[in-house]
Amino acid sequence: MSDQAATLSSPIPVPAKPAPAPAAARTKKILEGPVFTTLMKLSAPNVLNLLAFTGMVTFDGFFLGKLGSDALAGASLVFPWVMLVLQSTNNGMGTGVSSAVARAIGAGDGERANALVFHAFLLALALGAIFAALMLFGGPTLFRLMGGQDDMLGAALAYAYVALGGAAAICALNFMGNAVRGTGNMALPAGVLVACVLAHIAISPILIFGLGPLPPLGAAGAAWGLVLPFVAGSVWFVWYLHSGRALVQLRFRGVAPRRELFADILKVGVPGLVDIAITNLSVVVLTGIAARMGRDIAIGYAMGARLEYIMQPIAFGFGTAMVAMVGTNWGARQYARARAIALTGVSTIAAVCGTIGITVAIFPALWLGLFSDDPDVFRVGGLYLHIVAPLYLCFGVGRGLFFVSLGLGRAAAAAGANAVRLAVNVACGLISVYWLDLGMVGFFASVALGFAVYALLLVWAVLRVKEPVAGNSKG
Repeated sequence: MSDQAATLSSPIPVPAKPAPAPAAARTKKILEGPVFTTLMKLSAPNVLNLLAFTGMVTFDGFFLGKLGSDALAGASLVFPWVMLVLQSTNNGMGTGVSSAVARAIGAGDGERANALVFHAFLLALALGAIFAALMLFGGPTLFRLMGGQDDMLGAALAYAYVALGGAAAICALNFMGNAVRGTGNMALPAGVLVACVLAHIAISPILIFGLGPLPPLGAAGAAWGLVLPFVAGSVWFVWYLHSGRALVQLRFRGVAPRRELFADILKVGVPGLVDIAITNLSVVVLTGIAARMGRDIAIGYAMGARLEYIMQPIAFGFGTAMVAMVGTNWGARQYARARAIALTGVSTIAAVCGTIGITVAIFPALWLGLFSDDPDVFRVGGLYLHIVAPLYLCFGVGRGLFFVSLGLGRAAAAAGANAVRLAVNVACGLISVYWLDLGMVGFFASVALGFAVYALLLVWAVLRVKEPVAGNSKG
């Protein structure tokens, strides 16, 4: 804008400063490149994140399953809270960090970008302390309300005190990783996260079952196997950003906390955090209902929920690219292309999630066999997958449209649809169990219904978005 103004007011034309070649090339691809090919290329770095989350969710449950059903059920009560910390700081609030840093760099304000990294670090410590305090003081009551008792409750607390007591390390790693993403470097944060998960897989069995002089730590060992790699990863990121090797720097001297910089991160991060919180709250509440129906039903639902947690990073991998592509084309008034990108991206996510769903619905042992060989767990878990897994197609549609909504600037509508899904899950689940006496079949059917309602609401929300009239910048 400033260069154009200079051109108009000066007697001698002043050429506009050209955009950096890599940035110009990326924008050109987003605006003009083949839709599917461009989407795949932009999504590629996030595949590492997908593999990392898949490894953690799968192997953690596999190791805990070797301890017995009580340990697996107890850890399952904690699992949605651990995922809340991981997802809210990587995908939710973390998006606010990367967005704020990217905007500062794009404006050529390096000092602001560096200050934002410091503010992100402070937010990470604060969030970690909040999560740890909530678990320390409220964990026993929380897990009892969710149906935990006796050995199941003991395993839940042993896992939670360590995993959520170390939440600051998880928050710091994800926030610092998103600061690096804000510079345009997607590969490094993904690589560090993969390294942490590989370390988790390597050391967890040693900590759980013991080795030589190291005693077995049981469920707490699985939590230590999660926390220790994240401690190492967060320390490495702090060193990396403090060393001056990155485009932005983490400085501890000469930087004072400023409300305006916290707000710059939070105004983008909070809507994403709300959506993730609703998603995890749904799992928490449904786990509690399942636990009150019996241990085997709790485990059966928890195994299905673990699979759903794997599909979320699938959506995230494609969704982050969709946000950039849809938003850029919508802003450039290429509305037909923006819709084509949305259709392509949502169809891709739905196809992947739907394929996974149909596969495990027909062959549930492929998934359940990773965690347990208990016939009752197979019976209940298999029933859950038979009923719910075919609706993973709708789950994929909903998550894909969530990212389309972000690209269109309709985050509130997307979070609202997720809130309705939670209400449908809980209300229909309670009615089917305690009023209609449909037992676990009715409970599982309510989960499937929630996915269908979620997809329909987001289809409606996205279709209601109209093209801006000429001269109006609001979409």
